Amino acid sequence: MAKKHDHDQEHDDGHGGHAHGVSADADRRWLTLALVLIAVFMSAEVVIGVLANSLALISDAAHMLTDVASIVLALVAMRLAARPAKGSYTFGLKRVEILSAQANGLTLLLLSVWLAYEAIHRLIAPPSVTGGLVLATALVGVAVNLVATWAISRANRTSLNVEGAYQHILTDLFGFIATAIAGAVVLFTGFGRADAIASLLVVALMLKAGYGLVRDSGRIFLEAAPAGIDPDVLGDLLVAQKGVVEVHDLHIWTITSGQSALSAHVLVEASEDCHAVRRDLEQLLATGPGITHTTLQVDHVGSEFQGLLRISGREETETDTHCDDAHGPVHRPGLHEH
Repeated sequence: MAKKHDHDQEHDDGHGGHAHGVSADADRRWLTLALVLIAVFMSAEVVIGVLANSLALISDAAHMLTDVASIVLALVAMRLAARPAKGSYTFGLKRVEILSAQANGLTLLLLSVWLAYEAIHRLIAPPSVTGGLVLATALVGVAVNLVATWAISRANRTSLNVEGAYQHILTDLFGFIATAIAGAVVLFTGFGRADAIASLLVVALMLKAGYGLVRDSGRIFLEAAPAGIDPDVLGDLLVAQKGVVEVHDLHIWTITSGQSALSAHVLVEASEDCHAVRRDLEQLLATGPGITHTTLQVDHVGSEFQGLLRISGREETETDTHCDDAHGPVHRPGLHEH
């Protein structure tokens, strides 16, 4: 019977030296600056959009309302995520940032549906639009959003939470550019449908940004492996290390943006030091894919199983499987199916 090694003390509590946080105080300052700029200009834009009868301006103002909501949500999520892990929430509330990013993505998608409907309606029956007022307001909007975009770009955009707010503001910037062009077209040519066309361009940008946020946050909630990491390739890399006989129950997931985690059951030859093998594997994971939050159960393989691996050409029998219900592929030296 293989002896299970208790390595809690040698593992330094599993994750003692891991840096999971970001400079949240600096991020909050940049986000707050963008929030004030957007909120003030949005209030003025609603009034001007109604006076000018411009859907493009009103759609921009509606989008800016979601910008305000996204930044407020991001700020709240950052504070919650900074709370220490305790009680039932063993990872803390770090996933709140991913909830915030998903909410930002969903609002972009929902708002784009409404704006697309209104824009198509105005393409069919274009109303009278005050082009000069639209152009002037849009140019001011471009300036405001440039500053807001710059402010949020100074924050830590590796956080999907911050990236969600950034995508909102960036989409708004492109929307104002399109609106300014539409206002100029209406002013100099009288082509009223330009306002609705500009709105449809904004809709396309919102759909792209919203889909990206929902997709990326959805992968994290579904515990998918981090982008750029192939679990099968990583499993083969681990089992190729000295003394390792088998790796199974390999799981790789993302706790929150920039914080990947891995757990696995590793079987090693009876002559090997389980603790030394574990340390080597942890070092490999930290320097290779950059995974420092690891939980590795390392055991000596049974003599019967080890003999089969060496003598029978790794033929599988009932004694081959160390765990009766292994989750996912079993990685062993040499060619094998994933």
